[in-house]
Amino acid sequence: MHHEPATFAELLQAYIDCRRHKRSSASALRFEQHLEHNLCQLHDELRAGTYRPGRSICFVITHPKPREVWAADFRDRIVHHLLYNRVAPRFHAAFIAESCACVPGRGTLYGAQRLEHQVRSVTRNWQLPAYYLKCDCANFFVSIDKHTLRTRLAQRITEPWWLELADTILFHDPRDLVEVRGSPQHLRRVPAHKSLFNAPTDTGLPIGNLSSQFFANVLLDGLDQFAKHRLRAPHYVRYVDDFVLLHQSPRWLSSALATITDWLPNNLRLQLNPSKTIIQPIDRGIDFVGQVIKPWRRTTRPRTLARALHQLQQMPAAEVYQAGNSYLGLVRQATHSHKERSALCRALLKRGYAVEGLQLTKAYKSRNQGNSL
Repeated sequence: MHHEPATFAELLQAYIDCRRHKRSSASALRFEQHLEHNLCQLHDELRAGTYRPGRSICFVITHPKPREVWAADFRDRIVHHLLYNRVAPRFHAAFIAESCACVPGRGTLYGAQRLEHQVRSVTRNWQLPAYYLKCDCANFFVSIDKHTLRTRLAQRITEPWWLELADTILFHDPRDLVEVRGSPQHLRRVPAHKSLFNAPTDTGLPIGNLSSQFFANVLLDGLDQFAKHRLRAPHYVRYVDDFVLLHQSPRWLSSALATITDWLPNNLRLQLNPSKTIIQPIDRGIDFVGQVIKPWRRTTRPRTLARALHQLQQMPAAEVYQAGNSYLGLVRQATHSHKERSALCRALLKRGYAVEGLQLTKAYKSRNQGNSL
C-alpha cells in the first residue's frame, strides 16, 4: 500500500487540514463552490501523474523587514499537505530534539524553553560562566539548492510515486505563473539578493508554503546531525536557520564556527551570515525566537513589545480586541512578563477595553463594544 498513489481518503484529510486556516481565502472559497468535483478531479490528476502546480500570488510584507511571500493556490496547498501527512512523520522521527519549527509541538515557545534548558545545563544553573555562538544562514530560503535537498529527501522517501510527487512540488518554479500584488514601492524595498525573482534556476524556495518549511527542515537536519555527531556539540538548538551553540570555552566555539563555515557550502550549498554571527557571554542574554534568555528569567524581545504597542495605538478599533489578546498570549510565554503585560493592558485600557485585574492575561469588551462589533 505504501508504494501506491494517494488514496481519496488521504486527499480528503489533506483538504481538511488545509482548510483549517485558509477557509476564508478567495482560492479556498472558489475550490469549495464545487468541492466534490474539484477533489475528484485533483485525485484523478494525481493518480494519472498529470498534476501540475498552478498559479502563485506574490506579495511583500514589511515587518519585521521587507520580504516576499508566495501563496500557492488552494488546490496546490492541499497537495502540499498530502505529501506532508504521508512523509513528514518518518523525517520527524529522525530529527534531533533541538530541531524546532514546522514540527508538531515544537514552535517558538518550545525553542525558547529548550534553549533555556541547555543554558542552565552548561552554566550548572547559572553558577558557572559560559558563552554562546549564534548564527544564521545568509538569504536562506532564496539560497537553497534544490538538487542538494532532493538528495536528502530521497534518503527517506523510497516509494517512487511519492518521490515523484515531492519532485513535482520541489522543482516547480512559481515564477513561471505568478500574480504580483502590492504597490511597486513595497516590491522595490526587497533587496535584490533576497528576491526569489533573481534566484538562479533550481535554487530557492518560496516563503509561505508548508512544503517550503518542511523541505527547509529536511535540509538543515544535515547541519543538526553534523553539529551533534561530528562536532559533538554538547549544547545546540536550531529554529529554522537560526542556531545557537553553547560552551564554557569561547575558543571551542571559535573553532566550531570555523568548521561550520567550511562545512556548510561544501555539503548544503549554504553560507553563514557574518553580520549575524555572535560569540558572547551567556549572561548578557541570548536573543532567540522572540525572547531573551537571561540569568533566571526569559523576557520578551523589547523590539517585539514596542511594535505591539505601536500597533495597538494605530490599528482600527474593530481589530484591537483580537490583536490585544494575541499580544497578551505572546508575551505570556516568557517567564517574566508582568512588565510587558502591564504595558499592553495600559494600551488596551486607552482604547476602551477592560482587562483582567490580577493576572493581566486577557482583555474584555464592554457591553457597548460587544453590541457594536
